Amino acid sequence: MEQHSAQDATPIFQRIKDYLVGEIASGRWKEGDLVPSEQALVRQFGVSRMTVNRAVRELTAEQVLTRRQGAGTFVAPQKYQATLVEIRNIADEVRARGHAHTSRPLLLEEAPAAEALALQFGLAPGAPLFHSVIVHHENGQAIQVEDRWVNPACAPAYLQQDYTRLTPNEHLMVAAPLQDATYSIEALPAPREVAEMLAIAPGSASLVLRRRTTSQGRVATVATMWHPGHLYKFTGAL
Repeated sequence: MEQHSAQDATPIFQRIKDYLVGEIASGRWKEGDLVPSEQALVRQFGVSRMTVNRAVRELTAEQVLTRRQGAGTFVAPQKYQATLVEIRNIADEVRARGHAHTSRPLLLEEAPAAEALALQFGLAPGAPLFHSVIVHHENGQAIQVEDRWVNPACAPAYLQQDYTRLTPNEHLMVAAPLQDATYSIEALPAPREVAEMLAIAPGSASLVLRRRTTSQGRVATVATMWHPGHLYKFTGAL
């Protein structure tokens, strides 16, 4: 008989998926590693073989795992689906210009989702989310304030990373492989707190990129990125 708490509305097969993805995201399981057998997962979670098989089958279809006949199930090579607008790592963009990238984390916390934010994630109001605010610099000049909310189910180790050494994008492309993204770009006057972080005058023109990404059928991140309008432009090609 399958065991699960009535207080936890998450289907048991999804909890098994979250566990497997979490082990990969944390780095405990790496590309090519053998994952526990279905029978081992049946014993670990106290569920039916059918439930475990569904979790493993779905992760295989999502290219998170790969099965080898007679050998077992392994962590698959990470593959990222291309989108019309390429999601690039800001550190790579800066380095491509021959400049130095540095980042300064101002906030790393777990916080309950307000109603509007919970709606974007498809979660209940008050559900826990990870929240980060990071200022990115190019040759010492602030060029982006990255205000990001993250679904812990997609990236359970998000708050444990050193964001002076890597960017959230670098961690998330491994922890929560990109499935889809929606975005908007608008020009807005910089509010005082953002202006201070960008070292510009309050009310100065800024370019704001809002982006929501999904991974493995869930909303993974909701991010707002502020850029000083006199220094930044967005380019792209279809």
